[in-house]
Amino acid sequence: MNRLLKTLGFMMIAIAGVGSPGLPTATAAPAENGSRAVPLVGTLQDDEAWRFYKTSFVTETGRVVDTANGQISHSESQGYGMLLAVAAGDRASFDRIWGWTRANLAVRNDALLAWRWEPDRRPAVADLNNASDGDILIAWALTEAAEAWSDEAYQVAARRISVEIGRKLVLWNAPGGPLLLPAAAGFAAEDRADGPIINLSYYIFPAFMRLGAVAPEFDWLALSRNGLRLIEASRFGRDKLPVEWISLGADKVRSADGFAAEFAYNAIRIPLYLAWSGTDRSGIYDPFVSVWTRQGAPNLATVDVSTAMPRDRLGEAGYLAVPALTACAASGARWPRQLNSSVPGENYYPNTLRLLSRIAVRMRYPSCLRD
Repeated sequence: MNRLLKTLGFMMIAIAGVGSPGLPTATAAPAENGSRAVPLVGTLQDDEAWRFYKTSFVTETGRVVDTANGQISHSESQGYGMLLAVAAGDRASFDRIWGWTRANLAVRNDALLAWRWEPDRRPAVADLNNASDGDILIAWALTEAAEAWSDEAYQVAARRISVEIGRKLVLWNAPGGPLLLPAAAGFAAEDRADGPIINLSYYIFPAFMRLGAVAPEFDWLALSRNGLRLIEASRFGRDKLPVEWISLGADKVRSADGFAAEFAYNAIRIPLYLAWSGTDRSGIYDPFVSVWTRQGAPNLATVDVSTAMPRDRLGEAGYLAVPALTACAASGARWPRQLNSSVPGENYYPNTLRLLSRIAVRMRYPSCLRD
């Protein structure tokens, strides 16, 4: 979910796709590197960190609050909260977060979720557009919950959302391979002169390894493969970093019109998702490792890709978790123990990145946790 901008007020579009009735029994497909998906349940293994997270960011009704963004909630925060609840083995919290999500974001005429809920606005949902990353996170969390707790209702919900993702958010026949649109409206070639537009941080690779369990009629691995290709093709400027919003119009990969050419709050999740899926393509982590090594802790910052100059300082300690995970995936670097501790006053987003990175290390790179 873009911390700074989601496009408002576009006409809805529909991408043709297929669906099938009934519940599939397919198992998750192997990852790009041949490894299989690892179940999420129980991987957090830190009751204190989860209690801190719930106390700090989850209301009694199940709303996950973005504390640095006007106290809003969005499909991204709800999806992350649901994933963390599964990882913590906390079904009661999962149900509370999923219940709030259904009651407040399931306001469209399909199974996708409205992307933003504002506590001081009436109606609280002013834009019915969705956000692909939020939908994918929620579908993935429901898939994991269905397996963890043998609940058919979770599986039915996961399938409904996954089928809508496959039908409305993926351009399966795009030249070069399938493309994930950031939302159902506003980013296709029909909507923008420089379209289609993609955001590579919305390619949640570990989720694509799991959605085949509930929607096997879609080729999620093909979407992953093309996402990896696009990451390797989107190396801009001196540091060879991806920008937040990328135009694929006119058979050219470039920064999208009207968006800052920055490696910023969205894009720092790209190596998180690569590492979490166990991706081991040669050199794919190199640009991220290089820029974060040069910046060094505690001087992490977003980057103006056109000038290679730092922009916003990422001062909260939780942001350090993604570079640590990336170094672990790239070279087996040890996970710093200090990243296991929650920091009072830390905001929702860096705290979430910290916990997700810890889970990814535990699932994919336990050797990095050696003493």
